[in-house]
Amino acid sequence: MDELTIKGIIIQKLKIISSEKGDVLHMLRNDENSFKSFGECYFSEVNPGCIKGWKKHHLQNQFFSVPVGRLKLVLFDDRESSETHKQINEIILGRPDSYYRINIPPGIYYSFKCLTKTPALIVNCTDIPHSVEESSSLDLNNTIIPYKWD
Repeated sequence: MDELTIKGIIIQKLKIISSEKGDVLHMLRNDENSFKSFGECYFSEVNPGCIKGWKKHHLQNQFFSVPVGRLKLVLFDDRESSETHKQINEIILGRPDSYYRINIPPGIYYSFKCLTKTPALIVNCTDIPHSVEESSSLDLNNTIIPYKWD
């Protein structure tokens, strides 16, 4: 994996316990340093070739992983006080070789694209429940984020 440059993004390789009857995929434990509190957990499908985003949360920490399929995740640091303000990171997530959990702190815009021929599945565990009032969205083609999806 390429070196991450955005301050506060934490990425961790996740444990897979292989079994001939079906693998066990770890995601998050409450005794890990990055765990703060439980808000909610949900799954989001991304259809082949589709792009979701841009979105950022103002208060919510997110913990993403991709247990099914593969995604390209793009992050943009919109925090004016951050030393990595306006930097972009691209990360490939998914099995078999990129089964990671990524912690996205508040103030980071994110967008993602399904790279597989079948839907990709994101699991997102957050530290506070979702609220429309604490998030912002932008169109894919906006003038704030200097990134163009192909």
